Amino acid sequence: MAGTMQKGALISFLPSSAIGAPSSPNIIVFQFNPETITHAWTEAAAAPPPTDTKIRVNPLAVTGVPGETFSFTLMLDSDQQIADTNRDPVGATLAQSNGVYTRLAALELLQFPTPLPDQNLTGQVSAANSAAAQGTSAAAAAPQQVPLSQVPIVLFVWGPSRIVPVRVTAFSVTEKLFDVALNPTHAEAQITINVLTPDELAAVQGPMAGIANTAYTYTQNVRLQQAQLNLSEATPATLGMLPTSF
Repeated sequence: MAGTMQKGALISFLPSSAIGAPSSPNIIVFQFNPETITHAWTEAAAAPPPTDTKIRVNPLAVTGVPGETFSFTLMLDSDQQIADTNRDPVGATLAQSNGVYTRLAALELLQFPTPLPDQNLTGQVSAANSAAAQGTSAAAAAPQQVPLSQVPIVLFVWGPSRIVPVRVTAFSVTEKLFDVALNPTHAEAQITINVLTPDELAAVQGPMAGIANTAYTYTQNVRLQQAQLNLSEATPATLGMLPTSF
């Protein structure tokens, strides 16, 4: 008997509330897995040229890892969610009253910036006091407060082999049908996400920073393992065609 197909997901954390409640996870499990995904790459940045023109440049030298993006379309259908009332009664109830808007709202929040944990009134007062102690004005210290917010880190979960930290870089929705309250009941969401590299994550703050680094390292290790498994396929015959022995 074949196992149940896993569902893809996008996971982030909503900011802490003003009354001090802890941040809560924003987990968006795909209602339907996309039929196709475009996985695109851009080359790693080349190393800067040497100041001495006599030094020979290594054409393979780079300063980081290649860029990586995923693009796909998510289908959302409140009728199907209502039909699944036995499996998910809460989701069915939400779909009856809100259509697919709850899912769309969760996706929309992935793009909105949230204040950094230390960017509050106390932090601003401390910065002003520090500036005064050093003989500078609070206005002069203001640029140090930038950035005041950041978009959330998102984990793209596509099976056990690919769990990567990403940023949503493109998002558009086609809303097709509506209920009597004008909530969309059918929609297609086109999403593009950029994988965050270790160099980019080094400057990130927030509760997801450590998890994001772990996810990137885990997925890269899985990639290496899969590539090593591929080496077992007809390796001797392939190496025999090379002009030198290995």
